Amino acid sequence: MPEHKSKSNERTGLVVRNTGAHYVVELDGETRNDGSPQEVNCRIKGNFRIKGIRTTNPVAVGDRVAISPSGPDGTAFITQIIPRRNYIIRRSSNLSKAAHIIAANVDAALLVVTLAHPTTSTTFIDRFLATAEAYNVKAIIAINKIDLLTAPDDRELLDAVAYLYRSIGYEVVCVSARTGEGIEHLREMLRDKITLFSGNSGVGKSTLINDLIPGTEQRTAEISAAHDQGMHTTTFSEMFSLPDGGRIIDTPGVRGFGTVEFDRREVAHFFPEIFEAGRGCRFSDCMHTGEPGCAVRQAVDESRIAGSRYSSYLNILEEDASGTDEKYRK
Repeated sequence: MPEHKSKSNERTGLVVRNTGAHYVVELDGETRNDGSPQEVNCRIKGNFRIKGIRTTNPVAVGDRVAISPSGPDGTAFITQIIPRRNYIIRRSSNLSKAAHIIAANVDAALLVVTLAHPTTSTTFIDRFLATAEAYNVKAIIAINKIDLLTAPDDRELLDAVAYLYRSIGYEVVCVSARTGEGIEHLREMLRDKITLFSGNSGVGKSTLINDLIPGTEQRTAEISAAHDQGMHTTTFSEMFSLPDGGRIIDTPGVRGFGTVEFDRREVAHFFPEIFEAGRGCRFSDCMHTGEPGCAVRQAVDESRIAGSRYSSYLNILEEDASGTDEKYRK
């Protein structure tokens, strides 16, 4: 990352919370009397944009920023974003082509999913993974609430889903926030890293965070009996420090994950197994949608590529130009 040369009256820090109206910045090298990091409320000054992408939030949790001196009310202004090493975004809403930056400068993105109460669709999982691939962010899948999977068919489903994504090359950890199963393994995976936490509402992100960081006391809510869906308990993104080193960025639960307009010719690059199989296609520009000599279609027919993954690939190709992600909701 290029070094930031600050002006004499500027300070630098890390954005650790987005409250909607303000950003909370943890100042570099400054502590309170109790030794905890010094934080300051900031507003935005200036126009921060990612070239070629229209965003709803120019600054994100995980950004390193320069800030101007505080005013009389103690509020400072963010004057510059120090160049990001990476970021990950999603479409901001069903009817908008704008993007929402989920987090910046992360080592990994952990997608928390559940196979029951509620059920996370493989389409949602695949769209998240494809986005992580597109932005060069390592993705990890945490299958939560495995304590609910007691019937033989449920366990077979768990094994099948875990095997599917592990066979592609993704790390998968099976956990239960209620019983503690798998939590230590997850804790080791997160040690000394900055990890984004994401997932559908109701998958237990907040409960997992409470297990990983005792005393955090993140709000949790019951699953809606009518719709078997979670209710939003995290309102804004926030960064927390892990007791054994590392940080996590908690984000509001989402019910849909809209990808930001991929180049149709590049979508296959974001599905590792499809990209690899595509090397054997007769035509170098094969889109794997029915062309003769398509090695990807042959791999799907021979069950070497999962039908669910291929369907997710086609869904992204067919995404409505209007920007809606309604049909990709869970």
